[in-house]
Amino acid sequence: MRLAAVLLALSAPIAPFAAAQNTAPCTKELGNPFLRHCQDWARGVEQQRKADLGNGSYLNPIMAGDHPDPSVLKDGDDYYMTFSSFEAYPGLTIWHSRDLVNWEPIGSALKQYVGSVWAPELTRHNGRYYLYIPAKLPGNNNIYVIHADNIRGPWSEPVALNNARIDPGHIVGEDGKRYLFLSHGDRVQLSDDGLKIAGPVQHVYDGWKYPEEWDVEGYAQEGPKMTRHGDYFYMTLALGGTAGPPTGHMVVSARSRSIHGPWENSPYNPIIRTESAAEKWWSKGHATLVEGPGKSGWYMMYHGYENGFHALGRQALLAPIEWTSDGWFKAAAFDAGKPIPKPAGGSAVQHGMALSDDFSSNKFGLQWSFFRGGVDENKRVRYRDGLLELDAKGGSPADSSPLTFLAGDQAYQFEVDIDFDPGAQAGALLFYNDKLYAGVGVNKDGFILHRYGMDQPRGGKPAGMANKLRMRVTNDRHILTIHTSTDQGKTWHKYGVQMEVSGYNHNTAYGFMSLRPAIYAAGKGKVRFTNLVYRALP
Repeated sequence: MRLAAVLLALSAPIAPFAAAQNTAPCTKELGNPFLRHCQDWARGVEQQRKADLGNGSYLNPIMAGDHPDPSVLKDGDDYYMTFSSFEAYPGLTIWHSRDLVNWEPIGSALKQYVGSVWAPELTRHNGRYYLYIPAKLPGNNNIYVIHADNIRGPWSEPVALNNARIDPGHIVGEDGKRYLFLSHGDRVQLSDDGLKIAGPVQHVYDGWKYPEEWDVEGYAQEGPKMTRHGDYFYMTLALGGTAGPPTGHMVVSARSRSIHGPWENSPYNPIIRTESAAEKWWSKGHATLVEGPGKSGWYMMYHGYENGFHALGRQALLAPIEWTSDGWFKAAAFDAGKPIPKPAGGSAVQHGMALSDDFSSNKFGLQWSFFRGGVDENKRVRYRDGLLELDAKGGSPADSSPLTFLAGDQAYQFEVDIDFDPGAQAGALLFYNDKLYAGVGVNKDGFILHRYGMDQPRGGKPAGMANKLRMRVTNDRHILTIHTSTDQGKTWHKYGVQMEVSGYNHNTAYGFMSLRPAIYAAGKGKVRFTNLVYRALP
């Protein structure tokens, strides 16, 4: 399809949405002939897909790309949300919305590397914002807390709670005391200032048992998110493991009139679950309850894998819920893979952000993050005269802490100018973790092929390369293609190896990450990057 036709198609008005039938016309279908799901997303910044269809409906994902374990805070008419950031630093980007569908980034809360960050909890108490952060670091698994008087920061330095558990959920009991609910049905009391543990860990909930014949990864009771509504405290949990079989992950609920129990399981469990591999969204789970804007009712923000696109990571999804007459809640009857009516009320902020970078300013905490960067990683970085200068580190993508950013499109490409010192090596690639990545690097001796997490020198410098070239990486629904140019993008040469990267995901390599566009600088000396351009492809 020619570019003009693509732009015309993307700018065409969307047909009216029939909310009662939960249907909408589709002009495109998924490549898998066994699937029939609408994928007519709206297009936002740089033609990136977005959920708001502009006609009173939205199409999941709310946050495309790797946004797992959502923690949502309603703060007056505003909503704030953050996600697990795992090995990406700076981490815990805070997003802002006024309608639960359109979200803008406002900054990263965690500037210090404390380990792999799992399932955080964002909350507000007595006018102060808190982030409870489970972090896994060899020899020091811990929950940390940071706090701020303004959601936009500055945030405090991390304070260790000296508790090795994961998935904290904050709640204030009827006794006025603060508590963190934890994985495996446990709970611990906090000090009044929320910065210390104030008692022993107690087991308070045994969980809900799903039928033995279901295909799941494992029981894994986790992610307790706490809500007080009416006469009850509600515990919303995830079961079944976050990846593995597509039917494994699920959302369940329990309630109690007292923070101290006893806890009664919902008769509507599981509230949400993928029941078939033919569904658009797999491994749906880990939900946070949130009241919608105005009088639009209540919703669950949760995550799931997109069928056929595990490499994009777990994406954030939104589902309406209904409160029953006997005080339970259940999912409203909408297909997560089709358009759903937007929450009534609220206003839309500009969704997402540009991923292209002219390197005229420091965007750290918004777009870029190091993989497993140390506390001094930012000292490697300098911005000047429209370029990013990066000190070389390590010998390959595996140990050079590449700079990465999240992409949420099924097909995209990015390109960047690279200028490297004689002793340095640089490249552009798709990076999952230090053991699994794919792309091409270059040094004074020629090309290095990166695939399967291996580095294979190939030589073969392009004519006229010297120490500068422009590199283009295209990921077209898992097919990775590299092009290079030595005349600033006027003439492109296709690299002789293409790669299929659909298996670069958690089910293959663990780590809960996603496959991300990345640039790196290894060896000795410095590498300069300029004019990075990202574009989503149809």
